[in-house]
Amino acid sequence: MKVAKQQKIAGQQKIAGQQLDASCLLKGTRVALRIEYDGSEFHGWQAQPHLQCATVQETLEQALSQIANKPIKTHCAGRTDTGVHGYGQIVHFDDAAGRSPKAWVMGTNSLLPSSVRVHWATPVGPDFHARFSAYARRYRYVIANTSIRPAHLDGKVSCFRRPLDVERMTEAAKVMIGEHDFSAFRAAHCQANSPTREILQLSASRWGDFVIVDIMANAFLHHMVRNIVGSLQMIGAGLRPVEWLGELLLGRDRAAAADTASGAGLYLVAVYYPDRFELPPIPEGPAFLSGKI
Repeated sequence: MKVAKQQKIAGQQKIAGQQLDASCLLKGTRVALRIEYDGSEFHGWQAQPHLQCATVQETLEQALSQIANKPIKTHCAGRTDTGVHGYGQIVHFDDAAGRSPKAWVMGTNSLLPSSVRVHWATPVGPDFHARFSAYARRYRYVIANTSIRPAHLDGKVSCFRRPLDVERMTEAAKVMIGEHDFSAFRAAHCQANSPTREILQLSASRWGDFVIVDIMANAFLHHMVRNIVGSLQMIGAGLRPVEWLGELLLGRDRAAAADTASGAGLYLVAVYYPDRFELPPIPEGPAFLSGKI
């Protein structure tokens, strides 16, 4: 399976200390970036020029445009909501200035706030598109399963006070694997043409006081991950039976499911593309759990 192959490569990589290419690219070259950001400081990814609020896209484009000395327009793999974090977000743009990958990384980072970082920049073919070329996306949702919310992770994790049974959560999640109508887990204002999506992986695990919900799919509906997590928490806490998730799936009624989980614990950790694009792999994340998951 292509996803499994890329995960294996990701586990073998050594990104730290990599040399950044200082050779200038040809003007017009399409460039892909890996972006990491703290979503708690932004009103989502997508630029909203009609509102007086900071977004990741506008912040990144302003920095890139300064490096290029001309306007740069970016396209991302997944438009994250307010408070949702990016660890393995992939972005592309067309280099109208002919800068080097090193300039696009180091130069851009020097102009960005500390809450946003470019990890790598690599030239790609003109047929590459950060959103439409991807065949799978992976999110992790991190829950502090403690009676008191951790102060140093404010905005970085959600908190659920009742003890969670990850085995019950993982057992319940099995019914979601595959292609289904996920109407019970889409936001009321979701603009997707179809509620059908294919979940490739869904499980829950524990690392100390943290419960991590790991979900991979070909694409996601608006609030889909957070709505699934909200219902899994009810099952993990013993407030609903294991079979409840399957009943919700078949019922297709959003009102019957649990409340939407907070955006604070959600991370876009990886996006998967065909091997022919030769993108650098992404290490396991989020960063504060690196080596633990």
